[in-house]
This record gives sequence, structure tokens and C-alpha cells, in this order.
Amino acid sequence: MLTRLSGWIQRVSKGWVALTALVVFLLFTALVLPQQSSKAGTEVRAAGSPDLSFFYTAGDLDRMAEAYGQAGRQAYLQARFTFDLIWPVVYTVFLCTAISWVYRRAFDPHSPWQRSNLVPVFAILFDYLENITTSLVMWQFPNRMPLIATLAPVFTMGKWILVTGSILLLLIGLGVTITRWLIGSLGKAS
Repeated sequence: MLTRLSGWIQRVSKGWVALTALVVFLLFTALVLPQQSSKAGTEVRAAGSPDLSFFYTAGDLDRMAEAYGQAGRQAYLQARFTFDLIWPVVYTVFLCTAISWVYRRAFDPHSPWQRSNLVPVFAILFDYLENITTSLVMWQFPNRMPLIATLAPVFTMGKWILVTGSILLLLIGLGVTITRWLIGSLGKAS
């Protein structure tokens, strides 16, 4: 199933699709993220955000929920079910199509490296699991949800590892592609 999904992503990742995904990603990053960050900063004060943390504990999450207050928790929930439904799709489509397009040029078509385009798919799954668990903690506060609050940081850390890994995979593919192009150009020049 994963091999078929990877193959499908490869097939749809034409140059124009990858370029469109890049433009949407850049526009979203330039126009929407700063606005969302500013709004979140106002609503949740200096308590921090689980979404932006690499590591936190269940106790930290409960302290954030308390520090946010009722209005801050409502704002957090609203952001998770508006902005944070769309943003993961934006970065996942960009990373999947970019990795696929670059790896088609960097590696043999039958190389296991071609399935690297699945890493962002796992990142979005962890991102949504993070959003669900942190939202449940915020929604139920002051009632404690120890199991959910313990799982949330695991999903957050997994998200960040997979997103960072996806970016590194893209950079590796770009490096291999540029190196192959330079070697090919030098070979033709000789």
C-alpha cells in the first residue's frame, strides 16, 4: 500500500505541480503564518505553545492550558480546527511533490530513496494526532486527561522529527541532483 501511495505521489508530482505547491507554500509562509503567529501570541500570552515546542511534558501541557485561561483555550481550539487543518496540508503537498520531483532526477527510478516522498505523509499524521490530543486537553480543562496529555508530546516530537527529516531529505536530493548535473556538464565539456 505504501509503495503504491509513493508511486502515485511520484506520478502526480510533475514540474508544474511541484512549482505550484512551492508558490502556495511560500505565500502561506509569508502571508498567513505571521498573522497566525501574531494572533496566537496575543491570545496565549507568554505561556508557550505545544505546537511550537520540540519537547514538553504532560504537566507542561496542563500548565499551558491553565495559563491560557478560558479565552486563550478557545482561541487555541479555534486555531487547531481552522488554520491547523490547512497548514499541514500545505507543507505536506509541498514536501511530497518537491521530494518526488527532485528524487526523480537524483536517484534511479527503482531506488528505495524514491519512497522518501512518504516521510511528509507521516509528518501530517503526527501533526493531526498532536492537534487532536492537545485540543482534547484544552477542551476538557480543568478536568485532567493524563493519557491524552502524555501522548500529545510524543506526537509533537514525532511531527518535528518527520518535518525536519523531510526538509533534510529534500536538501539531500537537491545536493545529489546538483552534483549529478555538474558532473554531467563537466563530462560534456571535456
